[in-house]
Amino acid sequence: MTTVQKIKEIEDEMYRYLYIARCQPTHLCEPAQKNKATSYHLGQLKAKLAKLRRELISPGGSGGGGGGIGFDVARTGIATVGFVGFPSVGKSTLMSKLTGTHSETSEIDFTTLTTVPVARTCNLIFIVLDVLKPLGDKKIIESELEGFGIRLNKKPPSIIVRRKDKGGIAITNTVPLTNIDHDEIKAILSEYRISNADVAIREPNATADDLVDVIEGNRVYIPALYVLNKIDAISIEELDLLYKIPMSVPISSREWLNVDELIDKMWQTLDLVRVYTKPRGLPPDYSQPVVLRRGKCSVEDFCSSIHKEIAKQMK
Repeated sequence: MTTVQKIKEIEDEMYRYLYIARCQPTHLCEPAQKNKATSYHLGQLKAKLAKLRRELISPGGSGGGGGGIGFDVARTGIATVGFVGFPSVGKSTLMSKLTGTHSETSEIDFTTLTTVPVARTCNLIFIVLDVLKPLGDKKIIESELEGFGIRLNKKPPSIIVRRKDKGGIAITNTVPLTNIDHDEIKAILSEYRISNADVAIREPNATADDLVDVIEGNRVYIPALYVLNKIDAISIEELDLLYKIPMSVPISSREWLNVDELIDKMWQTLDLVRVYTKPRGLPPDYSQPVVLRRGKCSVEDFCSSIHKEIAKQMK
């Protein structure tokens, strides 16, 4: 059985535990009531699921589809922005116009010839969606990125797991545990073969997934903007509804509509600033600013962004 098949099997088992199917036509499926045994078993399943997904993330992992050639992309510049989306939603058109690069495309699905798997190393992700079906595609992409250890628009949970030599499991919390209980915590630790540890939870509404993320330690937390493309094909009333999606920017890459707002949002999210130089005895040069991150825009940072040796020569 491949890793992907094992993941699907565990997800199906978790669904059976979490929901009770009501066969009556007037009722929908309702969440099952947790008991001590259910909580413990769910904790084990979530830990097993995380370990299987780790195999997909790690370079040596295999999803069962045969070995492929992996590669990484060196991060250059002040920030890296990745484009993620389904075929033919306008990723290549938008990227080409924003960056001045070229990517071969056509009106047929699956025609972008070159892709760069840099999502986990990006400072910001543009999730490009078709305005005619944004919510369905949004959910699928979020689920895929989540499975590869990418947490969108989140911060690392305030949970500490400190291993020790003896003393068993000690759990403390400064906030109410509304989505996880002690049995589930112990089950997750047991699956990771952690029998002695101090667990401190300070995260409001912490979940079992948050605890697993902390134990795994390989999660990346990246801001994302939902780029709702092709607004030239919808009405003003539909456009007003799109603005209700959090962290979204409706645009038309083909007609170049509202792209200025997207660029502004990108600068705000990345917290970028422009630094202008002033040659000695001359007025400031406003034609070629140096772009830096806010909080990292000291004279030393400025010099290092131009050349690493300049900062060393400063007096």
